Amino acid sequence: MPITSLPSQYGIGDFGPAAYEFADFLKDAGQSFWQILPLNYTTAKTRYSPYNCFSAFAGSPLLISPQILYREGLLEKGQIKPVPAFPHGVVDYTRVSSYKTELLNLAFERFAALHRSGHGPRATGHDFEEFCRANKFWLEDFATFVALARRLGKSAKGGWCEWPSEIRDRSKQAIKSVRRQLQADYQRECFLQYVFYKQYFHLKSYCGQRGIKIIGDVPIYVAYNSADVWAHPEVFKLTRAKKPRYVAGVPPDYFSRTGQLWGNPVYNWKYLEDTDFAWWIDRIRHNLRLYDLVRIDHFRGLCAYWQVPAGQKTAIGGQWVEAPKDKFFAALFKQIPSAPIFAEDLGHITADVREVIDRYNIPCTRVLQFGFDGDPKSNPHYPANTSENCLVYTGTHDNNTTRGWFQHDATSQQKRRLFDYCGRKVSPKDVPWEMIRLAMASPAKIAIIPMQDVLGLGAEARMNHPAKAKGNWLWRLPRSACSRRAGVARRMRKMVELHARTAGGTAF
Repeated sequence: MPITSLPSQYGIGDFGPAAYEFADFLKDAGQSFWQILPLNYTTAKTRYSPYNCFSAFAGSPLLISPQILYREGLLEKGQIKPVPAFPHGVVDYTRVSSYKTELLNLAFERFAALHRSGHGPRATGHDFEEFCRANKFWLEDFATFVALARRLGKSAKGGWCEWPSEIRDRSKQAIKSVRRQLQADYQRECFLQYVFYKQYFHLKSYCGQRGIKIIGDVPIYVAYNSADVWAHPEVFKLTRAKKPRYVAGVPPDYFSRTGQLWGNPVYNWKYLEDTDFAWWIDRIRHNLRLYDLVRIDHFRGLCAYWQVPAGQKTAIGGQWVEAPKDKFFAALFKQIPSAPIFAEDLGHITADVREVIDRYNIPCTRVLQFGFDGDPKSNPHYPANTSENCLVYTGTHDNNTTRGWFQHDATSQQKRRLFDYCGRKVSPKDVPWEMIRLAMASPAKIAIIPMQDVLGLGAEARMNHPAKAKGNWLWRLPRSACSRRAGVARRMRKMVELHARTAGGTAF
């Protein structure tokens, strides 16, 4: 259940009251895990995709709750009411961003005044300066980058590579001067991250008290126009002009005949290896502070990645390039023993990727919607073939909802195999819960069910179309679902108890 999909009068789900109510729902439903989408800072340029982020470390200000800011004295009641009439079923990112930016500016002004007077709010025993010191390794560059992007954006529409050369190339004297000139903008970004993390960790603590662990997600790549690429250009394959030499994607697959051209700069693994993979391990360590269990998106990209020359129109002209996988994972597990990570190993997975997963006993991903293709004996997603060391899903955020899949995507052969496996024909209305039953009954250590399937929603509730650039990340929980919360929770708890998936279960 993505945070953005939660109910909220402010046009997008956030860390406010509805998130706590959802945690209560999970406890009532006998659940032990809540999987969310990445919380990274996203922008209009990347169509607010949580997998194409402005920073690998910074959180999205759109998830900050105005109600909590009001409760803490950073906003006045008249500033958060009346609320614009946002649509209920989808996120209108343009309107939400405009509205929340204004509120967050007001909150920062109030905070700055309180902070100057020595009466600023505190977060879990650490004040603003302590937060900035603890996160200096990423926050300083990020806040500088955002302040510069706001100041130079109109004159450098191609991104940071068009900034004045001394700033583009990060001359120490130039950056020091810029931080003085843009001090207010710089402080605002630090404040927003301070508030973001304060609100998030409070919610995470609340979930923990109720026996709910958070499963998070590390996107494999970051956007080119991001703080990370500007601050660490050596980590990526760039030209002398600091533009991408190659971009990432995947070859033709289940989702697209021409492949997927993501456009993110690919990693310079030679540099990463020479630095003992410091940037990547810092990133994983940061996410392990945020989450109890971390999904590595597009896991095979850490073993071999699809590299497409910059400027290509599709991903067809790319090629696979090997990454130093053995050295990387040896360094990772040496520095973070027993790191609670699992692999998103969907698509065409080669033997070398499987060897890494087996060698380090990394839990993998199984999706039941894929389970009725081809020969059941060789299909790892076939329900009977799932192993204990995996997370099984009815579908993921990249799939149609289970009802939508059955009605629009499943072939007659897939439906027939599903019916044979269930021992009966199943109607579109009943398919989601039949698949939930199969997931719960599987040997997999953890079963994850998208909230759309719990509610039996159709294709209109799909979260993402991987091969489409528009219309993604918009779905929000219908208001009608809130009124059915108690009944849905009872049904989920009954299913959990029937299959001995008791609350309070442990991770791998």
